[in-house]
Amino acid sequence: MQQRVMKDATRRQARPAGGGAAVFASVTALLVFTFMPLLVFAAAPPGRGAVQESPRFASLEIDIWPEFDRRAALVILKGELAADVALPAAVSVRIPASSGGPSAVAFASAAKTELFNLVHDRIDGDEFITLRFQAPQRLLHIEFYDPLMTGTPDRAYTYIWPGDLAVERLSVRLQEPAAAGSISVQPDLGTGVGGPGGLLYRTAALGAFEAGKQLPVEIRYTKTDSRTSTEILGLKAADPAPPALADSSEGLPAWVLGLISVAIVSIGAVAASLGWWRRRGTVPGAQSTGAGYCSRCGRGLALGDRFCPACGASSKGADRR
Repeated sequence: MQQRVMKDATRRQARPAGGGAAVFASVTALLVFTFMPLLVFAAAPPGRGAVQESPRFASLEIDIWPEFDRRAALVILKGELAADVALPAAVSVRIPASSGGPSAVAFASAAKTELFNLVHDRIDGDEFITLRFQAPQRLLHIEFYDPLMTGTPDRAYTYIWPGDLAVERLSVRLQEPAAAGSISVQPDLGTGVGGPGGLLYRTAALGAFEAGKQLPVEIRYTKTDSRTSTEILGLKAADPAPPALADSSEGLPAWVLGLISVAIVSIGAVAASLGWWRRRGTVPGAQSTGAGYCSRCGRGLALGDRFCPACGASSKGADRR
């Protein structure tokens, strides 16, 4: 009989803890399965399901600056994705393998605003380096330096736009090297016009280009001065790589962070409620020693107790289940 009572008392003692743990686990699992899909969906950039594999440029400007701040040709691609291209857009652009890689891959939220580094994948090939990235905004900016032979006065450089994306309006701008002469360009970019830094610029709008249609730009000139344009004119060198985003709002919008906060607070509130629920039916020192529980205060009774040591009630009415 004593053995049965002790087993029953032990089972009664374990029931609140085991039941509370089970309820806590169930509620926690419910919260996880409720909030996690929302958080995963929220963390994905807007329009993820509408990413287009073959976006197009509304405009693309190809700037070529031979011997500007290095004995090489600085090539700058400034593209704006078409207005109907869903963001983020999957973009793939090739640059010459001879460049060794980009010096900048960036984006901007509006024209003539600060550029920010854009995370990208790089695939090296024999002729090209392929840059792949998810464009979060429409304005894209890619820079690279391509080798230029400067050992003789006769200089030549050719850049070929590989036609990776269709372009509605394509333009080319050449910055003439300082102290250069006999400059010729194909396609014809007209005559040089004064621009920033006292350098001359040749520009031409070449219209629309289909995807896959290449555009070679061939530049020839003579130059006996081995110094770069920045050295000759005392100009500032090209800006360094754009900075990274100063905050994480580009990856997680404020409303997503708010949703995460609500989830954390909710889980904490449920945990606190369960803790109270598990403690509500007991008093300090109410652990049973085997003979049952006081019917008045719930204090655990030891074998042989005739009265409750906590409230003095008779143990005749003790709960011995």
